[in-house]
Amino acid sequence: MIRSLLIANRGEIAGRIVRTARRLGIRTVAVYSEADAAAAHVREADAAVAIGPPPARESYLKGEVIIAAARQTGAEAIHPGYGFLSENAAFAEQVMAQGLVWVGPPPAAIRAMGLKDAAKRLMAEAGVPVTPGYLGERQDAAALAGEAAAIGWPVLIKAVAGGGGKGMRRVDSAEAFAEALAGAKREAASAFGDDRVLLEKFVARPRHIEVQVFADSHGGVVHLFERDCSIQRRHQKVIEEAPAPDMDGTTRQALCAAAVRAARAVDYRGAGTVEFIADASEGLRADRIWFMEMNTRLQVEHPVTEAITGQDLVEWQLIVASGGALPLTQDEITISGHAIEARLYAEDPANGFLPSVGALRRFHLPSWLRVDAAVGEGDLVSPYYDPMLAKLISHQETRESATAELAAACAEVRAWPVKTNAWLLNRCLSHADFVAGEIDTGFIEARLEDLTAAPQPREGTTIAAAAAFALDGALKGAADPWTLGLGAFRLNRRAGAAMRLYCEGEAQDITLTGLTRRTVSGEIGGRMFVVGRLADGGYDVDGTLVFTADGGRGEKIVFDEGAALSFRLAGAAVAPSAGASDGAIRTPMPGRIVSVEVKVGEKVASDQILVTLEAMKMEHALKAPFAGVVVEVGVSEGDQVAEGVVAVRLEPADA
Repeated sequence: MIRSLLIANRGEIAGRIVRTARRLGIRTVAVYSEADAAAAHVREADAAVAIGPPPARESYLKGEVIIAAARQTGAEAIHPGYGFLSENAAFAEQVMAQGLVWVGPPPAAIRAMGLKDAAKRLMAEAGVPVTPGYLGERQDAAALAGEAAAIGWPVLIKAVAGGGGKGMRRVDSAEAFAEALAGAKREAASAFGDDRVLLEKFVARPRHIEVQVFADSHGGVVHLFERDCSIQRRHQKVIEEAPAPDMDGTTRQALCAAAVRAARAVDYRGAGTVEFIADASEGLRADRIWFMEMNTRLQVEHPVTEAITGQDLVEWQLIVASGGALPLTQDEITISGHAIEARLYAEDPANGFLPSVGALRRFHLPSWLRVDAAVGEGDLVSPYYDPMLAKLISHQETRESATAELAAACAEVRAWPVKTNAWLLNRCLSHADFVAGEIDTGFIEARLEDLTAAPQPREGTTIAAAAAFALDGALKGAADPWTLGLGAFRLNRRAGAAMRLYCEGEAQDITLTGLTRRTVSGEIGGRMFVVGRLADGGYDVDGTLVFTADGGRGEKIVFDEGAALSFRLAGAAVAPSAGASDGAIRTPMPGRIVSVEVKVGEKVASDQILVTLEAMKMEHALKAPFAGVVVEVGVSEGDQVAEGVVAVRLEPADA
């Protein structure tokens, strides 16, 4: 067995690998960029080596620096995790040329599956069903437009060298093709250094189903059943589960057999995932499921497979990389129960899923189910990397009970001031259609308005906010009479005090009638309440626990169903809006300008794209808030910009 291991990655996967390695008695070495010097994975490893500046291309993507770190620390092997260099065949070859063990598939297999067009041709030859589309060499816009029309709308543009939704666009008409193609090529070039694309027929009601495969160097190849990864946004997975809902035994057998054939076709070794697209318009059927791609690495969603099979897939990787045989035969691998995973992202679903960065002043995750976390309270969420903060994984006997447990776990997440999608995850998992298994890759988009509506305060959260203000005032030694908000409060007078709170611009009046050092009594909307303060900083609101944080400047943060709601006391100072009502369109976060679509003097329409910013591995369009004329362009293509930079300034068209 390998005795020392360098992990060429960061975040939750680096920590995940450290934990298995430690259990096996393997020494671990972390690498980190300047932005990650205090990161959790650095703290968890036995040793750590700095490898460069924050941008990934200057640190985590510099193979020679990572290999040098392995040599420096005496590491015998390199585990690439997922993302970064995990599917880089040239890096794998460099690792092996240095006499180090590569914890991954052979470089030839990575190359065979790395180019989606070549991989599809190879899979067709191996008898694996593939999606109808165009895999040709011609890449000029006219030729691709013609092929798309021949396939029939809608079509899907996909990066040949891509994955994770980068360089992918759905196109519904010939008129929209040129713009979508340009965007897909630009994003593919940025993410993979290769702007080539392929075309696929877009499936009307698609489900994304993948099969976990494993192979050793002794001829053994097995599958560990399927996962359903259909709950996505912009082709990025959000919720994954295993096994797939409504998968019958006959379809499962055909699907998993095809995945094993795919692995054998490229002489695979190690962990891999064969991804399929299913037309679920008539349920899951073996003749309506087609190969999409093979990911030659461990997947983010591997914990759900671990849960239902009872296996540690990182341990399997280390055994196989050390030359050992697969721990189990196919007949020994069985399914037990149902598992669901939710990805907790640093983003604001109510604001176009804009990524959120900064220090996590408050961060709490539930402790009663599996959590693979990248950060902890006090850590910094960086703009340089993927916005995933953690994965929450539930494993229960039934899908119904696993869904309910995971929804409750997402509701318990408390993060501030960094925004998260915890409340969106809770809504998805609680949605009647999800509970019923009525899912496809358009699930979120079809319900976008309901799922992403900004969280509003419930009566209980408003009561908790009032109690927090009142008790904090009392505990700070306020004298009698105690002035708060709109009135005076005297402990010996029943009339009480009026308090006005604002949340999301809405005012709520509360009458306080009693106050001790641990409780507040009062009335809101005709309802009487008593709120008690608990020793751990929470509040008991009629038997429901509610937690708050002090936002400063007359602000209290109340956590409710995964959301962080900001309450302000009447008369408290409010920070000025960062909106674009003055015509200044500012960068919402640090990033790189990938395109500037306008020039000074140009007239623009409301919602027209002005600038495209790349940050946290995704492109973000900065749009015109109103129809107007461009009076200033403050950025250029290729610029690295900070948060709050004026990218474009507009004047109203009638100014």
